[in-house]
Amino acid sequence: MVGMAPRHPDVAGVDRGVGLTALLVAAARAIETHRHDSLAQDTYAEHFVRAAPACADWPVRIQQVPDGDDDPLWGRFARYFGLRTRVLDDFLLRSVRAGARQVVLLGAGLDTRAFRLGWSSDCVVFEIDRPGVLAFKHQVLTHLPATPRVRRVPVPADLCADWTTALTTAGFDPAAPSVWLAEGLLFYLPSPAETRLIDTVDRLATAGSALAFEAKLEKDLLRYRDSAIYTATREQIGIDLLHLFDKDPRPDSAGALTAMGWSIRVHTPFDFTHQHGRGPLPEPNDALEGNRWVFAHRPRP
Repeated sequence: MVGMAPRHPDVAGVDRGVGLTALLVAAARAIETHRHDSLAQDTYAEHFVRAAPACADWPVRIQQVPDGDDDPLWGRFARYFGLRTRVLDDFLLRSVRAGARQVVLLGAGLDTRAFRLGWSSDCVVFEIDRPGVLAFKHQVLTHLPATPRVRRVPVPADLCADWTTALTTAGFDPAAPSVWLAEGLLFYLPSPAETRLIDTVDRLATAGSALAFEAKLEKDLLRYRDSAIYTATREQIGIDLLHLFDKDPRPDSAGALTAMGWSIRVHTPFDFTHQHGRGPLPEPNDALEGNRWVFAHRPRP
């Protein structure tokens, strides 16, 4: 077992709004970690949860949930996050094996991939997020026996502002192949910020680079307000995801990348449920129905 984190570090970056959703995902990863049929292991995740007063009583094992896997939040939704973690872990490691040596985590949140995945020794992982989020993560990890398995470079920056300078100043080389990840990020951004982000990745990613992101297809998100997942998240832990999602029409980022010369694959999460033999399956009034996982590659000449 990883050692104990400080009980009450500075939580200014994760105690409300979108920052609190990083703790939700961390709790889901903790639950996934302790399953007998786990798809992803993150021994650090529960320490983030226990360090923040707002979520100190959240479960970190499915055995702590009265309804177990029948609970729509800590059962089905947590399984979704566990599956997403595994699929994106695999994507990043495949991209590195294909030649990318720079990994850029956009809106890194409480991501611990730099600590838990088996990277090539010459890789570097850049973690971009707001200063408060990175500070909370640093405080928790500093009090654990947590050693990165790769060169890790935190990049404090707001993705709604100019983050390019911060990334390049931190050592990112646009001439070298890179792999980018926007996990559970874009639908929180205003549409113009998403467009700028995609354009920036296109500008900074040379041939042989790759990008994965999550998108939502729904034209009317409020149609799913009474779905089991959104209702449980709202009522059990006080996070109204639909309030946090940006309500403007979403840009077609996959289409934009195609027009820029990228090759695109788009999957439903349920595709990977069938592939791995576990994870969520479709159900009526399903808040996951419109979710898509997009994988883009910039071909070499």
